[in-house]
Amino acid sequence: MVKGKEEKPIVLQVLPELQHGGVEWGTIQIAEALQQSGYTNFVASAGGRLEYELDKMKVKHFKLPLKTKNPIKLYLNSLKLEKIIKENGINIVHARSRAPAWSAYWAAKRAGVKYMTTFHGTYGLGPKGIKKVYNKVMTFGQLIIAISSHIKNHMLQNYDVAESKMRLIHRCVDVEKFSPKAVTQERIIRTIKENNLPEDRPIISLIGRITRWKGQHILVEAMSMLKNKDAYALIVGSDQGRVKYTEELKETAKKLGVENRIKFIGESFDIPALLMVSDVVLSTAIEPEAFGRAAIEGQAMGKIVLASNIGGSLENLVDGVSGRLFKSNDAKSLAEAMDWALSLSEEEKKKFSEAAIKNVHDNFTKQIMCDKTIAVYNELLKMN
Repeated sequence: MVKGKEEKPIVLQVLPELQHGGVEWGTIQIAEALQQSGYTNFVASAGGRLEYELDKMKVKHFKLPLKTKNPIKLYLNSLKLEKIIKENGINIVHARSRAPAWSAYWAAKRAGVKYMTTFHGTYGLGPKGIKKVYNKVMTFGQLIIAISSHIKNHMLQNYDVAESKMRLIHRCVDVEKFSPKAVTQERIIRTIKENNLPEDRPIISLIGRITRWKGQHILVEAMSMLKNKDAYALIVGSDQGRVKYTEELKETAKKLGVENRIKFIGESFDIPALLMVSDVVLSTAIEPEAFGRAAIEGQAMGKIVLASNIGGSLENLVDGVSGRLFKSNDAKSLAEAMDWALSLSEEEKKKFSEAAIKNVHDNFTKQIMCDKTIAVYNELLKMN
């Protein structure tokens, strides 16, 4: 480094793959922000459908088998990453998931560059905490980004890690994409037609992958308890092969007599339009979510959001102001919250809508997340 000249971050983000998900989109957003700020940056992963986003930005992607957990392959990946680091003058390695984090950590250590992590979830500890050893690599970063206070507290409670190493940076929403103004009438009409949605009934949406901890069964039960019998629920998302749970949900809906008031949509590639046609948006997790993107996206679209009173929702929703919390894993509490939301006057809806949009714009935009992350990169470079 030239004397008196500040070193600039040259970042390599490492993750398992580039399919659709929060970790993946966070990586893309940071890559774009670094590129726009004039910083050279790279991404390494096993690839996936979001590779084209990096191509568009002209950010170099190194395709490696980083999804593997095989110890030998982890070591071989570390050698390949070390070569990439040295050949491209990379000075920061940013790991975003456990298996590739081991390869990234070894590579950064051997190459003598800075290593940091983003702790994205409450990784399972396994019987008697046996998986802690595997998970702990996410705490080896010289600095660690926690995506919520919930995750920060999880780290403090379960791992021997200094709070001084942690930086709280909430996940975000792309407010240009998730904005009522951004969704055209054509997209709304297409969404209604493609999904055969009723136009004369209030629509309640639950968006997220179909898995038990996300609590879709709580919605099915709550639909049978609703006073408002006109309400129509959408369960949106892929079950990723968890057919048994999907079948259970449909069977329960039939048993409770609400199968005609619930529609399973599967994956949708126009979530903003689906949110736009919804009256109420749900986040029904029965286990604490690390952050809870669904609640933030619903608020960004100015919708009435109802979320479980656990995990990230306690941070991203202002109860009684930008939405409402209900008792987690409690169908009766959810049903009461849905009836409350559906009975709001137009004036009350407008008040919640404005507060929800303001909450997101003040706290959870892509710009805020990216600015704070780049500040961490610069801070890291100044550390010994």
